[in-house]
Amino acid sequence: MKNLFLTALMAIAVGTVVAQERPTHEIHAAMLYNFIKYVQWPNESEAGEFVVGVIGDENVFNTLKTWYDGKPKGVKKYVIKNLASADEAGSCQVVYVGKSKNKEFENIKTSTTGKSVLTITDGNGMGQKGSCINFKVIEGKLKFELNQGVIGASSLKVSTQLSSMAILI
Repeated sequence: MKNLFLTALMAIAVGTVVAQERPTHEIHAAMLYNFIKYVQWPNESEAGEFVVGVIGDENVFNTLKTWYDGKPKGVKKYVIKNLASADEAGSCQVVYVGKSKNKEFENIKTSTTGKSVLTITDGNGMGQKGSCINFKVIEGKLKFELNQGVIGASSLKVSTQLSSMAILI
């Protein structure tokens, strides 16, 4: 009985360590997908493509492409695109901006202004600079900021469940 208890305890401990060792790009991809579930776009009931663009992070792009490309989102279908420039951001419903492209965020913001585009960034101060959602590490834990003003200006609606988990800006 004691051995069974120790074996179970070790399995739980190893499982916890393995979960914590998950690569950041996989965590970002999974969270991005879950964010989408809690956001409503104005044209959500129309058939077509639901385009998720990624700029500046090849690993997040590859993970999203493998996990979600071609899968249904209501009457739409997920299309994952690797964006070559900020100009392409305006044709997406979601744009993930990796750290390596944070300097281009102003151009991305210009491309998406007035459109229903959920911008998601990974960098210090990006929420204050106008990103809808920004990943942030606090005391070693991954959190996210939610910029309510930018989301409202983008004609997006965020559920209270998502808002309640966020650091509100």
